[in-house]
Amino acid sequence: MVYAGPRLGTACRLTARQASILSGRACFPGTLCGANVGSRFEDQFILFEMSLLMRFDNLGLVEPILRAVRAEGYQTATPIQVQAIPEVIKGRDLIGCAQTGTGKTAAFALPTLQRLSARGNEPPEASSRRRAGNRRTIRALILSPTRELATQIAESFSAYGRFTGLRHTVVFGGVSQRPQVRSLQEGVDTLVATPGRLLDLIGQGYIDLSGVEILILDEADRMLDMGFLPDLRRIVTHVPRGRQTLMFSATMPSEIRRLAAQWLRKPVHVQVAPHAAPPEQVSQSVYFVEPRQKPWLLAHFLQNTLSTRTLVFSRTKHGADKIVRGLLREGIRAAAIHGNKSQAMRQRVLEHFKSDRLPVLIATDVAARGLDVDDISHVINYDMPHDGETYVHRIGRTGRAGAAGIAVSFCGRDEQARLRLIERLIRRTIAVQQQPQYPQGPQDPQGTEQSSSQSPVVSKETQPARRKSRPPRQRRSKRSADQGSKRSADQGSKRSADQGSKRSADQGSKSKGSFQEGKRKAATPQGRTANRRRRRVGVR
Repeated sequence: MVYAGPRLGTACRLTARQASILSGRACFPGTLCGANVGSRFEDQFILFEMSLLMRFDNLGLVEPILRAVRAEGYQTATPIQVQAIPEVIKGRDLIGCAQTGTGKTAAFALPTLQRLSARGNEPPEASSRRRAGNRRTIRALILSPTRELATQIAESFSAYGRFTGLRHTVVFGGVSQRPQVRSLQEGVDTLVATPGRLLDLIGQGYIDLSGVEILILDEADRMLDMGFLPDLRRIVTHVPRGRQTLMFSATMPSEIRRLAAQWLRKPVHVQVAPHAAPPEQVSQSVYFVEPRQKPWLLAHFLQNTLSTRTLVFSRTKHGADKIVRGLLREGIRAAAIHGNKSQAMRQRVLEHFKSDRLPVLIATDVAARGLDVDDISHVINYDMPHDGETYVHRIGRTGRAGAAGIAVSFCGRDEQARLRLIERLIRRTIAVQQQPQYPQGPQDPQGTEQSSSQSPVVSKETQPARRKSRPPRQRRSKRSADQGSKRSADQGSKRSADQGSKRSADQGSKSKGSFQEGKRKAATPQGRTANRRRRRVGVR
């Protein structure tokens, strides 16, 4: 394996041990990688030798970017940065695969800023459009699956490009588009976006991607695997064919690589860690627990474990909210982030979690994708993930920047098959922990023993009182029915009596004689004529 140092002028041939170190099986002093350092004296010497070669000064970066990197406190590059940055600066397409916490964002942000800051890399047509319109055009597009990750990428571009004079902005859904449109109308060089909001603004005519030179897909496997493929195909049609395309992710399955190969031209494959390899410095363990015991096991673990920040993963949004309610009843400060929360609420919760005001955060897999928070000491898998790659992403939230971390999983009886798949993928057996001695009363949902923090449950002695109150309502309804039937019977008898009296009155009127009948008929012309005839006959 040969490493060509751009600033050294000569190629440095690496030994097998150095190549293994560069491939990610060991880390370097002062780097942000997540692997174990060698324990032998030879390994320590090799680490010192390699650290001289892996300084950012030797990667061909220009002075404004190096000044920003030093301002952030970074001196030595990580393996993914050492292999990716020189290739991206050359303009080659690249697929980068590295475990979480190894500096993938800087691996594509630094060389992208390098190419954009160099005027010689700008296509002639883009330069002519810039002069004609007197406004910046979008030259680099970074796509992210979540709003939180998009925000973090935009912050990285702002930090690394502070001395370059380039402009950056970020667009995502869940918030008003007016500030985003205002930034776009002022002109930007780099745009970080989520696919949904990007397509909306393209449809409204606020975004033109015809001048994009670099297209970057961060968390590419999740972007392509979680329903974003139709949106990505539409976005790619708006980007020029002669672009440079980069894909970075913690995992890159073979089927996703075949699909991504349609958009890349002779890409360079950079993989600095085994496929779906968890960080070495993260201690992993599992508790075999019944699902109904998980809430109390989680509360007991948090109350009896010394931790700085704890990230708990739930499989569903409803489950995340339910976990938060249970922890709040136990007096543990916690909040949740998931897709049903507004962007303002999610951002506020993340800010509280990054500070000391919120020690426990409950999140779903999509919401926590690419979450970068310092000093997360514990990651708890409340629900076992469906695949090992998601498990690697979860536990990668801790043990970042070479620090130690702890990953704990709660495995129910119906989740043991998933645990076996995870162990097969990571090629490691996860240590089984015995359940702690927590109170037994709350385990039984039907039990009468309750903790002081739980709301009281109605006891069995109070149940008959509610059942006794029902018969009077039934008797009252029966009495009302009897009254109604009696009222209807009275009305019916009264109606029949009225009809009978009317009928008898009619019969009595018929028997009163012809005088009254003649008197009734006299009211009509026919009756008056009949009376006259009758009188004439009588007179004769």
